[in-house]
Amino acid sequence: MTRKLLLLLKAIRFEHTLFALPFALLSAFAAGHGVPSARQLSWILVAMVAARSSGMAVNRLADLEFDRRNPRTASWPVPAGLISPRGLWVFAVCCAGLLVVAAAMLNRLALYLSPVAIAVMWGYSYLKRYTALSHFALGLVLAIAPVGAWIGVTGSIGFPAILLGLIVVLWTAGFDIIYACQDVEFDRQEGLRSAPCNMGVGPALALSAGAHLVMLGLLLWFEYLMGLGTLFRAGIALSALLLIYQHSIVRPSDLSRVNAAFFTANGTLSVALFVLGAADILR
Repeated sequence: MTRKLLLLLKAIRFEHTLFALPFALLSAFAAGHGVPSARQLSWILVAMVAARSSGMAVNRLADLEFDRRNPRTASWPVPAGLISPRGLWVFAVCCAGLLVVAAAMLNRLALYLSPVAIAVMWGYSYLKRYTALSHFALGLVLAIAPVGAWIGVTGSIGFPAILLGLIVVLWTAGFDIIYACQDVEFDRQEGLRSAPCNMGVGPALALSAGAHLVMLGLLLWFEYLMGLGTLFRAGIALSALLLIYQHSIVRPSDLSRVNAAFFTANGTLSVALFVLGAADILR
């Protein structure tokens, strides 16, 4: 059972929960102008982890045949046959149910919108077949975390939550475009669509940089809107340095360091923004 659980967590890249979770927590702290109640915080965490796990499980199922044919992904647990598709479907449905329960424990609006969140998360997995804008759709999936956390605390949708959601959309789309550069040839052979496939790797990386530049501008707007100060500005400055770093190590002629740009830089960015943002809110 322990081995199966570890394989399942590996299959859904559970460690990537780190990307959206700090933004959900930052939104919760901003919505409550301080630390949310233990009850709110607990159910927000349950909802966020359950939602992300369900969405990622469906993504693995939707891409199963492609992953089996892609040399980069063929050894992953699901395409390698270490986890059955049926078992993964059961896991995805159970996590979706847990999201609904967590939303109901928060408030009525969260409950009413939980099916919308599930539809967005599950639907994203099929968009790469039809549009190169799927990178921004993935951003919308991750943006559910901060918007949902705000709803969980206040029972309403505030403009700062929408702004934070837009920040996550642009941030995610930017790093997902970088990640997609690894599979350009495979995606073209399979008829899949992505920004690097449609535009070429060089222009796609420029689009990624543009998305991240606008993201930094929106972070400054969020800082002004919430009346934050020096600590959060330091977080924005650090974010800018991390974004510059990840764009400096990935070039059209050298994609060998995509994983460092994808996970290390972005994981550090999200955690830093939460820690410094929360510290600014609390002081």
